[in-house]
Amino acid sequence: MERDTSALAPAPVPVAVVSPQFCAPHVVPLTVTKKAMSFSGGDFTVTDDASGAVVLQVRGTYLSVRRHRVLHDAAGRAILTMQRKVFSMHEKWKVFRGDTTAANDLLFTVKKASIFQMKTKLDVFLAGNTTAEQVCDFKIKGSYFERSCAFYRGNSNVLIAQMNRKFTLSNVLLGKDTYSVSVFPHVDYVFIAALVVILDEIHRDRSK
Repeated sequence: MERDTSALAPAPVPVAVVSPQFCAPHVVPLTVTKKAMSFSGGDFTVTDDASGAVVLQVRGTYLSVRRHRVLHDAAGRAILTMQRKVFSMHEKWKVFRGDTTAANDLLFTVKKASIFQMKTKLDVFLAGNTTAEQVCDFKIKGSYFERSCAFYRGNSNVLIAQMNRKFTLSNVLLGKDTYSVSVFPHVDYVFIAALVVILDEIHRDRSK
């Protein structure tokens, strides 16, 4: 069944966190699939629903104290590195450009808005806003246990993307988590894909 994106309103201002090249003038429907069998537990494939092509892949590190997830493009080039901050009460993740964790390559930070949560609520701070972390640049709200979350600009009601769980017979039988993601026009789809992966990682930690 095709997703109905006709009612989705575009974000009024472009959101190019990683690069403008990842912003499309139309809704980008993605499917994010987590591999059921993975040594690292953090391997994902991101498919463009419009073309059916794999556009991104995430590979996790094995037996690493600082959990790493590296996001690659279809050609295997590293675009982002996601690193979990150890001993963080708020489940903080830092995301860097390329295959590095150098401080000057930091793009954004994601953390739980509060330690104890009944519903999912994450705050996203861009690199220039990570010192004070008083007002977030983006926010994720919803219910991850229902696999339904919305992505907003700052503390506003301006939607930039939506995520829902995608049920198929093969996914249920294989125990794979698969998400349907609608990235709004002029919004960086690599940025949103990285947030979906971090959402899954934080949920995995809560489950433990």
